[in-house]
Amino acid sequence: MNIAMISYHTCPLATLGGKDTGGMNVYVRDLTRFLGPRGVHVDVFTRSQDEHIPHVLHDLGYGNRVVHIPAGPEVPLPKKELAGYLSEFAEGIKHFAAEKGIRYDLIHSHYWMSGIAAETLKAEWGVPVIHMFHTLGLMKNRIARNPAEMEGEYRIEGERRVLQIADQIIAATPAERAQLQFLYQANDSKITVIPPGVDTSRFYPIPKEEAREIIGIPANGDDRLLLFVGRIEPLKGLDTLIHAIAMMREQGVQCRVPHYLAVVGGDPHASGENLSDEMARLQALREELGLNELVLFLGKRAQDTLPYYYSAADVLIMPSHYESFGMVALEAMACGTPVVASQVGGLAFLVQDGQTGFVVPDGDP
Repeated sequence: MNIAMISYHTCPLATLGGKDTGGMNVYVRDLTRFLGPRGVHVDVFTRSQDEHIPHVLHDLGYGNRVVHIPAGPEVPLPKKELAGYLSEFAEGIKHFAAEKGIRYDLIHSHYWMSGIAAETLKAEWGVPVIHMFHTLGLMKNRIARNPAEMEGEYRIEGERRVLQIADQIIAATPAERAQLQFLYQANDSKITVIPPGVDTSRFYPIPKEEAREIIGIPANGDDRLLLFVGRIEPLKGLDTLIHAIAMMREQGVQCRVPHYLAVVGGDPHASGENLSDEMARLQALREELGLNELVLFLGKRAQDTLPYYYSAADVLIMPSHYESFGMVALEAMACGTPVVASQVGGLAFLVQDGQTGFVVPDGDP
């Protein structure tokens, strides 16, 4: 079987923790690696963002490839500018398939824009489409704090269109299935709930002292390390967590047992216009609350190093306002690290309160 996997806006090989990299990248990459030894050939098509990177990379094993399709300028672009290049992207995929003489049996698309590209390919090839949204525009709009954080009508209509053309929809949790039905009036017979898994050959418990030594964090007696891993964007709720650290200090917790928060993700050392608005806002909040010694922005880390961060931490904290699944929580639990998470979306499904961690009200420090 040959599968055309579509991840239009982000490459599965990209470093995690960037503006548009996270659980979806892991999902696409690991699923492709899993299918290879089972005799399934997968080509992952993504938009080329760097003309110096080879357009075809054999980095996913068993001949499975990442194919970078030029569509628009070969540089990173804001998501809101990407929709205009979808036709060029789909044409590039068709040209690649024709040039290589490959007939694909199935299209598996990820995120709404990939689903729009899949519509063109389905019409050309006459094969079924399986789609996974990963995030939903209407859910993001429900928690947006201002108009700038709202998803536009173009995306919402695009998601509705994908629901019409897809033959099957994969929802990560029962909650996502309900959201698709309630908010989008999706056909229930098309939706199958398949929770993502975790690679336990990569994510497993490592002795805390060993993990801290490897990543260069001093093991100072009773000091507690709190960890956040993820993209730096408003819906992740990091400001709630920073306020919680301030409250712990005010209540004397820091005097009894020092607690430090390590934030993995984003680029805290960028300057000027390259520093994201959310990172700048969070750094200003840290300064305002006098937490420079207690809240550490570490930046992006390669996924192969994440098991050491999870194992070094006493707890992983996910204060998200919205998560369709929450892959980071699953990775941390596989490393034996408890999780404190907002009671929202996939996190409420993943974290068993009092057993694998604790769930807390959304937005409450």
